Amino acid sequence: MIPYTGFDPIAFELGPVKVHWYGIMYLVGFAAAWWLGRWRAARAGSTWDVEAVDDFIFFAMLGVIVGGRVGYVLFYGLPYWAEDALYPFKIWEGGMSFHGGLLGVLVSIAVFARRRGRSIADVFDFAAPLPGIGLLAGRVGNFINGELWGRPTDVPWGFEVDGVVRHATQLYEAALEGLVLFVVLWWFTASARPRLAASGLFLVLYGAARTLVETWRIPDAHIGYLTGGWLTMGQLLSFPMVIAGVALLVVAYRRNEPSGNLAPAR
Repeated sequence: MIPYTGFDPIAFELGPVKVHWYGIMYLVGFAAAWWLGRWRAARAGSTWDVEAVDDFIFFAMLGVIVGGRVGYVLFYGLPYWAEDALYPFKIWEGGMSFHGGLLGVLVSIAVFARRRGRSIADVFDFAAPLPGIGLLAGRVGNFINGELWGRPTDVPWGFEVDGVVRHATQLYEAALEGLVLFVVLWWFTASARPRLAASGLFLVLYGAARTLVETWRIPDAHIGYLTGGWLTMGQLLSFPMVIAGVALLVVAYRRNEPSGNLAPAR
């Protein structure tokens, strides 16, 4: 058992402005994605350049922030919205959804691809390994905030929170949805793969990891379990990701189309 002494969610203050650790974690994620994208663009044979990466990250940031907030309100915050018409705009009160952010990024990537004359599938594949570090950082932010704890447990690595030993599901997600996802996808995309293979693998890995960790994580109190005392909203949103990811992998390897992210070998 590990005591959870708690952390101050505010990293520092600049006059009336309070800078939260959770916000810093978002900046870490975007900075990591930007740096990794530029590194990949600079490798031999890449059809990307640093200007395209900068443009891409800008669109992705908009998709994450807008989609994440809208997704949280629609998936988890409807009761709050019913009580307060301005709730969707009160982002300082917290509430971001990965699945909403993913949908937002898909839309923003599609817009970026159209502007740049690129295949949407190629941009999806280029993006697949980039968010892992950000997902890890975001879950660490959840841990600092003391939110999204798991069920009571007697495992030695559990954290004592308000007198109850619980699974640190934020850290489980940081490890699986963040670090493991990043390492596997970074390795996978280091070599030429069929178009849409990286996108499919991302969906499978994230969906499976989130579904697994949700078996220990306590659902939002105002939503609870959706049915049978086990199905959570996170699992309901993640199941389709696994199915879609497997379908994309099958299609990718059957078609075996070369990725447009690498110039044809001569």
